[in-house]
Amino acid sequence: MARNRKDPGRLLSSAVMLFYFSAFLLIACKDYAWQGFALALAVPAMIWIGTNLLPRFFPSDRLLLSLTNFLCALGVLVLYSTEPEYAYNQAMYYGIGIGAMIVCVWVVRLIRSWRVPVLLLIPVSLVLLTLPLLIGRETNGATNWFYVGGISVQPSEIVKLSLLIILSYYMSRHRLLPWLGFSICCLALLMLQKDLGTALMYYGTTLMLYYASSSNLLLTGVGLAGGAGASVLGYQMFAHVKKRVAIWLNPWSDYENSGFQIIQGLMAIASGGLIGVGLGLGSPKTIPVYYTDFIFAVICEQFGVIFGLCVLLMYVALIWRGATTAMAARRSFHGLLAMGCTLMIGLQTFVIIGGVIKMIPLTGVTMPFVSYGGTSLVSSLCLVGLLQGVASLNEDDLEEDTRLALLGSAEDEEVEA
Repeated sequence: MARNRKDPGRLLSSAVMLFYFSAFLLIACKDYAWQGFALALAVPAMIWIGTNLLPRFFPSDRLLLSLTNFLCALGVLVLYSTEPEYAYNQAMYYGIGIGAMIVCVWVVRLIRSWRVPVLLLIPVSLVLLTLPLLIGRETNGATNWFYVGGISVQPSEIVKLSLLIILSYYMSRHRLLPWLGFSICCLALLMLQKDLGTALMYYGTTLMLYYASSSNLLLTGVGLAGGAGASVLGYQMFAHVKKRVAIWLNPWSDYENSGFQIIQGLMAIASGGLIGVGLGLGSPKTIPVYYTDFIFAVICEQFGVIFGLCVLLMYVALIWRGATTAMAARRSFHGLLAMGCTLMIGLQTFVIIGGVIKMIPLTGVTMPFVSYGGTSLVSSLCLVGLLQGVASLNEDDLEEDTRLALLGSAEDEEVEA
């Protein structure tokens, strides 16, 4: 893949760079802001690094990288068109995320024995999830953040990486108790934080990954029933969950308060129509928390429903590439790790976009790669880094098979001669 000049990922990355250079330049010329001209150069440069420079160091899935970088740059662009200060921060975390993604690729490629890293990750992860309960602040009914030097940190976004590694390690060795105990502890801490959206992500990914590793329909069904029971319990225990369900059923019942956000989001999507009102236009700031939970509504308003559907197709393509990578893996640990990363991204995308379009109740999770938030963006790029690490190992295995096949053919020809 990395050496194929006809790789569609190379053409896609070039088109993406031109698109974002033109978009940022357009807004910068309108506002005469030097930061916009800087982003017009910086964002395409990061796209080039993420899609064209990395494949020079290890075999890469260039199409996967192109899709990922398009979504990351889209988040920066939409934020710049609505709130430039958020865009500058997001661009900075985008650069940090690319560096973290490279580290994750090399971690997957270099570590051969995961026993010691996994044993270290378990206590560190539980401590991180405990910190918001001790020093965190409550936001929108959940206590899932804490602040370090004025910078907000969401530990659950970091721990989901270790969750996937721990699950993949023990599931690949068919050891039930270690991963089950760790998962239960994580879910209990998230419930104490009242962060039910993230708990749903953890639980759903764990359950689907277990089925992928075992094909055990009975226990998977038991897990689904347990999840349904936990959902009912959460509904009974937490007032903000009851409010979200009620607003989902009828947002007009409390239009001026709880229902205002979802109604404004739907109105923004409708006002955008098929082709949108234009970049930087519309009224995105009328949507509460438009830069995180409802950024998909802003995209549809400015670029149109057709573009919004194209964004969804990009997520579908990314998930398809991830599933293909998982199925091509030679080692069960790497296959489960790639599948876990894919499931986490896919489930999170479905939950947030489903909430925005009123398919399901809102949960408060972010849109992967696009929503504003440093921890979320960096962790999403780390997921792609883990996935890309497995893809590069698959390519190494394929090249080794090709080399051995050619060597075998040469030896057979010598024997015949």
